[in-house]
Amino acid sequence: MRRGWKMALSGGLRCCRRVLSWVPVLVIVLVVLWSYYAYVFELCLVIYLILYHAIFVFFAWTYWKSIFTLPQQPNQKFHLSYTDKERYKNEERPEVQKQMLVDMAKKLPVYTRTGNGAVRFCDRCHLIKPDRCHHCSVCAMCVLKMDHHCPWVNNCIGFSNYKFFLQFLAYSVLYCLYIATTVFSYFIKYWRGELPSVRSKFHVLFLLFVACMFFVSLVILFGYHCWLVSRNKTTLEAFCTPVFTSGPEKNGFNLGFIKNIQQVFGDNKKFWLIPIGSSPGDGHSFPMRSMNESQNPLLANEEPWEDNEDESQDYPEGLSSLAVESET
Repeated sequence: MRRGWKMALSGGLRCCRRVLSWVPVLVIVLVVLWSYYAYVFELCLVIYLILYHAIFVFFAWTYWKSIFTLPQQPNQKFHLSYTDKERYKNEERPEVQKQMLVDMAKKLPVYTRTGNGAVRFCDRCHLIKPDRCHHCSVCAMCVLKMDHHCPWVNNCIGFSNYKFFLQFLAYSVLYCLYIATTVFSYFIKYWRGELPSVRSKFHVLFLLFVACMFFVSLVILFGYHCWLVSRNKTTLEAFCTPVFTSGPEKNGFNLGFIKNIQQVFGDNKKFWLIPIGSSPGDGHSFPMRSMNESQNPLLANEEPWEDNEDESQDYPEGLSSLAVESET
């Protein structure tokens, strides 16, 4: 009886957690819908409406794609077979378990390791993690090229939707900037008392305030992710240096500025601004700087960009209010 109550309570808590996880998304949607109503129906700035709607469509489109594009998980070949899983589970000697994983990893394109040099293994998903893959405790799955879990889209940002997330940030910045600049002249009229409508005064004041507030926070976040893209890093890799079979390497995936951008947006520049999947590869393996140098010796003499901050080998439980991630 007690066990049944515990299971019911656990199920209820999970249900509440799933419902509450949509609250940040609902807040953003309500703010955006209000801004649309205030700008289009209350202020009715006709000469600005065409460009406003173009920006709004791309903003809404990229936000939708960020929310509803499912995180991509490792394919079946990275999962332990039933036989291997049982062998691993029943083996009590850690050194033997470690060697078993090493033998299994030889058949897979994995080149990153844990801080102590062991094969990266997820004991919850029972799989050998591909390079740049991490386990998200919020989504309860391993996510390919995981960047972070974002509560504002209620989704894990990784290989399948990182491009859409970047575009969402870019169009959000543009949306806020456009509203702030076009409403500013009406704010001056409000300040001088030249706006006759009390309701218009309210919308002008809060449109400018909300647009400026979101613009400042978004431009900082967008700038940070642009820096990450320029170095071909994820948020997790910026906090914790990736460890390869040859040892830790901050710039292990850095291929050069242009190639780093192409790793997210693809080779075809026509698709860079459109929220359509164009990232190269399948998310299970990625070109590395060491391989690039062997093909192009000139890169070996290139000075790597150094980070000033110390980077721990253990992944943090939480990254920020905008990036929540827990990893095995």
